[in-house]
Amino acid sequence: MESQSIVYPTIILITGILVVLVMLIKLAFNRAGLPAIVGYLILGVLLRVVNEQWGFLGSAGQDVLFYLGTVGLTTLLFRVGLESNLRGLLKQLPKASLVGSCNLVFSGLVGYLAAIYVLDMSWITALIVGVALSATSVGISVAAWQDSGDLNSPQGEFLLDVAEFDDISAVLLMALLFILLPEIHQGGNEQLITQAMGTLGLFSLKILLFGLACFLFSHYMEKPLTHFFVTREASPDPMLSVVGIGFIFAATAGLLGFSVAIGAFFAGLVFSRDPDAVKMEASFQPIYEIFTPFFFIGVGLEIDPAALGDAVWPGLILLVAAVLGKLAANGIPLYFLEGSSAALLIGVSMIPRAEIALVVMSRGRHLGDWAVPENIYSAMVLVCAVTCLAAPLTARRLLKNKHPQ
Repeated sequence: MESQSIVYPTIILITGILVVLVMLIKLAFNRAGLPAIVGYLILGVLLRVVNEQWGFLGSAGQDVLFYLGTVGLTTLLFRVGLESNLRGLLKQLPKASLVGSCNLVFSGLVGYLAAIYVLDMSWITALIVGVALSATSVGISVAAWQDSGDLNSPQGEFLLDVAEFDDISAVLLMALLFILLPEIHQGGNEQLITQAMGTLGLFSLKILLFGLACFLFSHYMEKPLTHFFVTREASPDPMLSVVGIGFIFAATAGLLGFSVAIGAFFAGLVFSRDPDAVKMEASFQPIYEIFTPFFFIGVGLEIDPAALGDAVWPGLILLVAAVLGKLAANGIPLYFLEGSSAALLIGVSMIPRAEIALVVMSRGRHLGDWAVPENIYSAMVLVCAVTCLAAPLTARRLLKNKHPQ
């Protein structure tokens, strides 16, 4: 008991300090017009450096921080799903799916080929990198579109639709990837096909049943439940109840073997079709702001500063692949659909990698060095940081040129 009386106050103190630092980082980066995610990653790296020097976290402190990071991941993916506009995506599906499919295949393929032929990675590591690079984080560029008044334009709406297609596809690929990879790694070559097919069949059945449960809940239970919460609870309690249901979905997916991230994303999709649920998102904002940074802090905490030197070269190669992949994947089809200026603008806006890419790399890192070596993990974090800083600044300039004064 005495040891707990020392450990718990220390952990609470560290948590409090981190929350204050997160708010200060957010303030500073927002004023500079930069995404705060980069600041959170740096904070995680610095936290590891300080902890290696003084060891103040201990195993209990690290466990708590990684738990908070998992809660942050859940809130992050819940919001990604909640902000998805499936109806709008379905309306623009032919056009969005063409560009989205190019995004998914081409940007992932460029990353995979660069990892295999330039960096000489194993095909498993290259596959994880390719899936990570197929995703995007258009939210990083959205601020520039909002400031210029272009977000509600046809191009802005199309950008959001393509990004949603990207997110949904990347999340589903991630679910499939991390179900298959452990089985492939454990099985011998002669068992590879049989084991992979068996795992794929079981995964397909599970995801089908889980998706069906989400669909039935969305159509028959979500609206009455949301109405019940709204009419009987004072704000912000209705949104807290919705978040609680989202956490139940996330945990269920985790127990089924998909990971809590997949469940949280599906839970967000379940509530995204209901305007009343989306209106309550303002109540969800404080939960998002306090927990989500811990996911990015946790990502930074897993980076060994000593490995950063070995991460520079692969980071540069993967950065080139990240940029060229999105520019080509968006630019080629959009050049024929919308013209060169739209192709360049949307291509640049799709370059940032953040949430989904970091989730993919983090899950790969947790599998071990056979899946994602430490230097490749650090390299991809560097790629995410650079694209999140450079792409919105470039998009802002292109949008400014679009509206010369």
